[in-house]
Amino acid sequence: VQLQASGGGLVQAGGSLRLSCAASGRTFSRYFVGWFRQAPGEEREFLAGINWSGGSTYAADSVKGRFTISRDNAKNTVYLQMISLKPEDTAVYYCAASLTVVDAIRPQEYDYWGQGTQVTVSS
Repeated sequence: VQLQASGGGLVQAGGSLRLSCAASGRTFSRYFVGWFRQAPGEEREFLAGINWSGGSTYAADSVKGRFTISRDNAKNTVYLQMISLKPEDTAVYYCAASLTVVDAIRPQEYDYWGQGTQVTVSS
């Protein structure tokens, strides 16, 4: 599976962005997908995860209520809708996938990673 994250950019505080994670491979619909971010000097942080069907989603407390993960398996794409963005949301955002995930917040659980997309929120 190859992943490509896109949709990042520069946005003012309070604004919104929708990130996309497009995947190659006909079996993508079987994968659990997570979104992470990493700011300079910081560890990679789990944001949200979604199971293969989209029936189960998970969000970190830090973004719950502001970030929503969803997927369209017909398009081999997972989305991260972000609203009410804050300057502290500035980071490189990554999507990742794995067939089996025990602890979704651990980056080590994921076998495939996208290249990352930069999100910058200005105050």
